[in-house]
Amino acid sequence: MTFRATVLTLYPGMFPGPLGVALAGRALGEGRWRLRALDIRDFALDRHRSVDDTPAGGGPGMVMRADVLARAIDAADGPGPRLLMSPRGVPFRQETARELAGGPGVVIVCGRFEGVDERVIEGRALREVSIGDYVLSGGEIAALAILDAVVRLLPGVMGNAASAEEESFESGLLEHPQYTRPAEWEGRRIPEVLTSGDHARVAAWRRAERERLTLERRPDLLERRPDHLARVDFLAREDKRGEG
Repeated sequence: MTFRATVLTLYPGMFPGPLGVALAGRALGEGRWRLRALDIRDFALDRHRSVDDTPAGGGPGMVMRADVLARAIDAADGPGPRLLMSPRGVPFRQETARELAGGPGVVIVCGRFEGVDERVIEGRALREVSIGDYVLSGGEIAALAILDAVVRLLPGVMGNAASAEEESFESGLLEHPQYTRPAEWEGRRIPEVLTSGDHARVAAWRRAERERLTLERRPDLLERRPDHLARVDFLAREDKRGEG
């Protein structure tokens, strides 16, 4: 089964963009996934190809029309969930990427202007998703980011599937520091444990570094981990270390 992605946008020329190179581009060329970008203006109802109108109740900016966008969504008719890129959506996380990668595909709607008529969100069961607490000019960049995160998880896309297992967010922790040759660079050496040949020590060091970095930079990730007792023990150890 080939993963099928359909993107609804006012700027279809933005696709595949960066998805046409590197891992995603090679996988696209090999047919491991398919991408279709539909121009929402093609579904406009007037000769001016209008897709927006003034907001009901007044206010600045314009709002994407429900009737036009619904026609585009119905024409997309792609498999999988329908996502709407929106700063008010639920945060996109690694587990969401894995969920999508395990399915047949996704339809992504790229909003523009002040937003989208709420009636089409409800009427077409759009799932609002955000890639961060900031506002972009449109949903296209967010759609590219989401598709990149999903495509790399598809079977056969990554050269070594195991390489994804210890990446940031895969187990609720950030990734450990990475090193390679030369063994010494500008007076800085690779940690001795990584050249010891002791796989158990290496695994323990990497685990400890992942926990340390997560506590320092993203303590919110620890709050979401299911192993609550292990997390409490780790935090207690860090507190004692700080007191010493």
